[in-house]
Amino acid sequence: MTDDFEVVIGLEIHVQLDTATKMFCSCSTDYEDSEPNTHTCPVCLGLPGSLPVVNERAVEYAVRVGKALDCDVRDETRFHRKNYYYPDLPKNFQISQYDAPINEDGELVVSVEGEDHEIGIRRAHMEEDPGSLMHKGGSIERSNYTLVDYNRSGTPLLEIVTEPDVRSPDEARAVVETLREILEYLDVYDASRSGALRVDANVSISQDGEEGNRTEVKNIGSTKGVVRALRYEVTRQKNRLKRGGDVTQETRHYDDDRGVTVTLREKEEEKDYRYFEEADIPVIRTTEFKDDVHVPELPRERRARFEDEYGVSDEVAEKLTSRKAVADFYEEVAASVDAELAATWVADELLRELNYRDADVDEVEADEFAALVSLVADDELTDANAVDALRAALDEGRPPVGIVEERDLRKAGEDETVEATRAAIDENPDAVEDYLGGDNEAINFLVGQVMQKTGGSADPATVNEVLREELDGQES
Repeated sequence: MTDDFEVVIGLEIHVQLDTATKMFCSCSTDYEDSEPNTHTCPVCLGLPGSLPVVNERAVEYAVRVGKALDCDVRDETRFHRKNYYYPDLPKNFQISQYDAPINEDGELVVSVEGEDHEIGIRRAHMEEDPGSLMHKGGSIERSNYTLVDYNRSGTPLLEIVTEPDVRSPDEARAVVETLREILEYLDVYDASRSGALRVDANVSISQDGEEGNRTEVKNIGSTKGVVRALRYEVTRQKNRLKRGGDVTQETRHYDDDRGVTVTLREKEEEKDYRYFEEADIPVIRTTEFKDDVHVPELPRERRARFEDEYGVSDEVAEKLTSRKAVADFYEEVAASVDAELAATWVADELLRELNYRDADVDEVEADEFAALVSLVADDELTDANAVDALRAALDEGRPPVGIVEERDLRKAGEDETVEATRAAIDENPDAVEDYLGGDNEAINFLVGQVMQKTGGSADPATVNEVLREELDGQES
């Protein structure tokens, strides 16, 4: 055997659909700050005699995602019972989909280091979320006891299953990030909700063309976690094989605090779930509505349009379209300001300041931001003072142009610039002497002095030009 390893990864991405009520009952899904087990009813608790009713909006969202991923949306789809015993499933089975998923045979294009990769989508099927477990006193393997909250139980889920086309942890991250962007554009999930997107990863190592045993890493809750979990698991399996050992087929838990995967249980096979059709839910015929489900412009298409329509670079277009809210904000600003200048200010200045404050673009008024950029475009405000005004506006929650006026940040006039330049020359004879003696660096010091005198409102390029004219005149 050689060390010629090939990493093979398939992802199962569980997305909570952002509906007002649960998948099969009328319980509210707005349970984030609620007391445990207060958003439950006989249906989502699986009590005897209760009957599920399918959430129509969840089905519509599932079709929207399927169409966005270029899937075949089945004309008829049905639910099954997936049987397994675990505390977070009060019924001891999960209502899911088996041999007739609503979406099949799709594709997702991701970019890794500037190169496009096609990832097959095997299926994207509907199911209900289990409850949530809280392990007290440690991680899942070390806790003293575990509490169960069924508020989440029954929340609509869409499980998106890729083909085993992923070849590295970084490519897995690209899949999750690309999918997250698409889901936001589709307006089908709330990224701010805890557990809104969770990842299970099936990992195996092929050696010399021989497929290895597969492990499943469960419940990875973040993009960063996907990379850390998969890097650890890939390294663990490779080390086992290098030492002549075997990789056990099992389900492993990702411990985010320690950045490791640990054995959870033996890996179930399909037969272990004993699927059978859910008799209480009739077949759903999508032919009556699927053609009417609208898919908006998606990130990849919008990126290409921004490059073509607004003349922005690849890199800038990617920043502007990575979130729908940012892309919408930019287009609103670009409607009244030069598009390329607006792109620079949104992609670089605004996003940097928002990220620094852990703030969101929704907290900024597009028309107020456009008014600030207009002052820069009209040469009435220096870049530096515009940034200062933006920072103050974000910190104080006020319009930036109001801060410009209040602090008198507009560009200094020609007379004021000349006056400040002459004063700086008079007050700094040593620097003047250095410049006249051939030290060009001395001009930078003098520019700084002029900027101080004008409160930063002078244009540095103009100051530099005026200084050289005044100093060269002294030399002659």
